[in-house]
Amino acid sequence: MKRKRKALGFILSVVLTGILAAPVYGQVWTLQQCIDTAQIHSKNLQISKNNVALSVEKQKEAQSNLIPKVKFSGDYKYFFDQPTQLMPQSAFGGPEGVYKEVQFGTPHNFNLSLQAAVPLYNPQVYGAMKTTKAATELNKLKLKKTREAVYFNVSNLYYNAQILKHQLAFIDSNLVNTTRLLHTVTLLYQQKLAKKTDVEKIKLQKEQLQTRRKTVEDNLSQVLNLLKFTMGIPIQQPVDVSPDIAYQPDIQYPHNVVVDIQIANMRKDLLNTELKTLKHSRIPSLSLYGGYSEIGFGYDKKPNDFLKFYPTSLAGIQLTVPLFNGMVTKRKINQKKIEIKNTDLQKHLLTEQNNMEIENAKRLREAALETIRNTSSQIKLAQSVYAQTVLQQKQGMASLTDVLMADNALQEAQQSYLAAIVNYLKADLTLKKLTGNIEQLTKK
Repeated sequence: MKRKRKALGFILSVVLTGILAAPVYGQVWTLQQCIDTAQIHSKNLQISKNNVALSVEKQKEAQSNLIPKVKFSGDYKYFFDQPTQLMPQSAFGGPEGVYKEVQFGTPHNFNLSLQAAVPLYNPQVYGAMKTTKAATELNKLKLKKTREAVYFNVSNLYYNAQILKHQLAFIDSNLVNTTRLLHTVTLLYQQKLAKKTDVEKIKLQKEQLQTRRKTVEDNLSQVLNLLKFTMGIPIQQPVDVSPDIAYQPDIQYPHNVVVDIQIANMRKDLLNTELKTLKHSRIPSLSLYGGYSEIGFGYDKKPNDFLKFYPTSLAGIQLTVPLFNGMVTKRKINQKKIEIKNTDLQKHLLTEQNNMEIENAKRLREAALETIRNTSSQIKLAQSVYAQTVLQQKQGMASLTDVLMADNALQEAQQSYLAAIVNYLKADLTLKKLTGNIEQLTKK
């Protein structure tokens, strides 16, 4: 009876020591909290949002080309030497073909002008507006793709951390069993009912479990640091994940158009817009312009010093007709047509690849789910076998080798169970991404 109390006290002390020595990772974060935090702090998402804002500004810039342009300019010149002109002497009654150098004008010259231009029709401007609008929509889709990638990476890392925590729990449970067995065999050895090698075998197994636990702890710390980096928060901030693994078996997802195919469609629309703009560049453009200016002349010598301004105003319509630019436009049009063909091929390739990957993900998820069911029952069976073997060993009906084999079988069942859960979660997450349902994670 005293031995049992001592053994029970020893086991409780080991368990409490393990609990107190366990590393504190910080406040428990749910998957939803991690995703929401990544939405705010992820640098990749911020860059994608800035690209969308940049494309919107470019779109507004293209629209601004339809607004009338007004320009003011001022000019002042002082002539140390007046410009020289050749005047025909015949204009003053002299002989034909004879010219005389003449300098005229004032040393001070002023020119103040105000010009305005209004584009009445310019196909290049309208084409640029459509192109920048399509580019904005394309950047919005790229933002959606970046957001989905962040969701996928955060969820994947979160699942990995959960699995590692469960692996730690299994190792701790095995350490308790091994410690209990070591205590029992040590007592038997002291009573000369067991060999020293039996004690050493169990000590070796305990040390292996402790080494494995340290490795799993290090892996968990690395995964949590990578999770914090992906979320965009400081590495020093304490973060822990919930140990509860939630998954829905046999859930079906609607097959939506994935963002990669949407991007391919938008790229095709952008190329078609650019092609139309190139074709319309052959169309004449029409603009209205006008101007008002004041030309001033000044003289600063006595007795005829003066400064006078003379107004000049004009208005006109300008028609620009492109006639021939060396076949440059034609070559650009042919290039765009080839790019459109490649975009069509890429879209079909993405569709076929997506369908194939969906079927593969479904098969992997089904196989993982079946393995989870099998290994779950195997763990219960292995636990029962281990408990019975330990009891038989105490009664002298089983050897220590049988106990160690039963313990190894239990650990293998646990590892198989965790591997199956990992495979299921990753296959399910991949299936959500491939069917265009990855953002539903934020609604859970």
